Amino acid sequence: QVQLVESGGGLVQAGGSLRLSCTASGRTISNYAMAWFRQAPGTEREAVVARSWYGGSTYYADSVKGRFTISRDNAKNAVYLQMNSLKPEDTAVYYCAAGPPYTVMTMSSAYDAWGQGTQVTVSS
Repeated sequence: QVQLVESGGGLVQAGGSLRLSCTASGRTISNYAMAWFRQAPGTEREAVVARSWYGGSTYYADSVKGRFTISRDNAKNAVYLQMNSLKPEDTAVYYCAAGPPYTVMTMSSAYDAWGQGTQVTVSS
């Protein structure tokens, strides 16, 4: 089983940028589809970005298209979420998730492993 640890969250002004990191241990991330979810208070956890490295397919939520980018560093066994042009509505706890490798999935129940989450707060 892979273990995931997120970092990089914080407080940023609207229009600013953050890069979240998800460092994996136990197994290599190339064996998984990886995703970033977020959850704001009183809302359901939603998929922000999901990527299947096998097929190269990537899902971006409409609300983040053109602003967020997922990438990975095999040598560091890590996945990143670059977030630009941040908006107050991006404020949430962001979670990294790992799941079966062959398809892009947006349902949280499809993912087997989760990090502890990192808080992102965007001030107006």
